[in-house]
Amino acid sequence: MPPDNPPIAETRAIEKFYAQPSGARVQVIAPTNLEIMPGSFTALLGPSGSGKSTLLRMLTGLVKPSAGQVLWHGEPLGLRQPDAAIVFQNFALFPWLTVLENVEAPLQARGVDAAKRKKNALKILDTVGLDGTEGAYPKELSGGMKQRVGFARALVVEPEVLFMDEPFSALDVLSVETLRNELLELWLGRKIPTKAIFLVTHNIEEAVLLADRIIVLGRNPGSIRTQFGVNLMHPRDRKAPEFTRLVDYIYKILTQPGELPPPPLRPSPETAQRAAEPPAPLPHTRPSTVAGFVEILLPRQSAQDIYVLADDLGMEVDDLLPIIDASVLLGFVRVNEGDIELTAAGRAFAEADIQDRKEQFREAIQEVPLLRRIRRGLEHQAKHELKDEFFLDVLEEHYTDKEAQRQLDTAVSWGRYAEIFDYDADSGKLWLTEPAENESVEA
Repeated sequence: MPPDNPPIAETRAIEKFYAQPSGARVQVIAPTNLEIMPGSFTALLGPSGSGKSTLLRMLTGLVKPSAGQVLWHGEPLGLRQPDAAIVFQNFALFPWLTVLENVEAPLQARGVDAAKRKKNALKILDTVGLDGTEGAYPKELSGGMKQRVGFARALVVEPEVLFMDEPFSALDVLSVETLRNELLELWLGRKIPTKAIFLVTHNIEEAVLLADRIIVLGRNPGSIRTQFGVNLMHPRDRKAPEFTRLVDYIYKILTQPGELPPPPLRPSPETAQRAAEPPAPLPHTRPSTVAGFVEILLPRQSAQDIYVLADDLGMEVDDLLPIIDASVLLGFVRVNEGDIELTAAGRAFAEADIQDRKEQFREAIQEVPLLRRIRRGLEHQAKHELKDEFFLDVLEEHYTDKEAQRQLDTAVSWGRYAEIFDYDADSGKLWLTEPAENESVEA
């Protein structure tokens, strides 16, 4: 019986060696087995000379293995062509062609007619942020823009697997950060039909930032020293302990060829459980409603029974509970055995003027999981903006489509009130509005 989730591509004991006149042979890659699974973002790490690029080229059919087999959907290369595209380090653009013509080139090679070529090329140029540059020549573009053209040319054929061979190593630091974030947005937001990504890199942080699976090669000859999954949520924080532990672990593997260090400590059960749980749902209450509620509580000197309070306000308890939940989440009230009272923070909020309330509300939502996740996601983007689809995709893993949208709507109303981020419904775009985060960055 075939497996439920078979690999897209796999290698079976493939190796690469070169025969010498003396009859000896130079072994570049030892017999190697690996798999590319659907839905995976794999990073292949290794020192110079470990055969990373050679392995990628054998997977894609550009280089023939000296022994072993490469299979795509269970069939050997040659009997089946790989549905793949490659983004190279050196851009590899045709200097005599325009941006549009460069992106159309692989479609033309596949015999796609001119009208469809142009339509598909323009669509993917818009996806990678190059709308309006179709008539430019490569010499007129910055390094970051050239590599965007490389991405567009690879993605226009809608490859099943996108291979990338050190795609960011020729770029400046600012362009690298921007392109990494944009690649993640396309991948996590399911804006490209690609089913898997395979990245060759020598940059340890880059691998941990992007990939959900890392393979580390040794050299002389090249062989897999270890491989493991990366169970960190996106966007990833370079300063997080789990992130730095993984980076240190990989560094030790690469710098200690004689031994394999123990794997990094797993997160505690409590940390692992929190990572697996959805962000705590937001009560569907507007900030202005919370403000009005704490104002009502302000003159009441003692704790109030929730049912008596609901009756005084002429409300059903079920209608009052979301307001109470929001006020508790923000730290403005506390509830004890059915009685509710203002906290010191809630009293200060009720007594503050409008601007001070906004500042106190902003401070109160710093530790609200969903708001924190949205803010961190925006902070990690070069232009501090993201489409709502990115966050909806995350929420829809835990909630129904309708509830995911309600959660995002509530988060937007809270973020707007606190003047942390804003949202445009027509474009579906969220962006940071805090002055400290308002600087734009160009790649």
